[in-house]
Amino acid sequence: MLFLALSLAAAPVCIARVHDGDTIRLCSGERIRIEDIDAPELFGSERCSAAAARRLEGSRNPPWCDYTKGERARDALALFLSNGPVKLQRTGTDQYGRTLARLSVNGIDAGRYLISIGLAHRWR
Repeated sequence: MLFLALSLAAAPVCIARVHDGDTIRLCSGERIRIEDIDAPELFGSERCSAAAARRLEGSRNPPWCDYTKGERARDALALFLSNGPVKLQRTGTDQYGRTLARLSVNGIDAGRYLISIGLAHRWR
């Protein structure tokens, strides 16, 4: 039984879609939010609406509405995740019901990578 549990834990992660620079969807439908980072929003994001800007003014994590950088972050994350088997470590859930997790490829943390190339910053 222990062998089966270890085998399941080592199963490859099937990614259906990279939504943006900090969120992916697994083939199972589970939404994964990369823990402890914030990436720029994509065009059309509700977080960048006038109402959200008023609501989030002065918050610790105001929306980052640089759409060009948002596209670059999404594309950089997709490319990063395509470089080898993805390791996923679930750590909790966020207020929107997404699973919070750390993602890594070949021992390199996805969040730290995006921060290092200027396409994300630490969640405050």
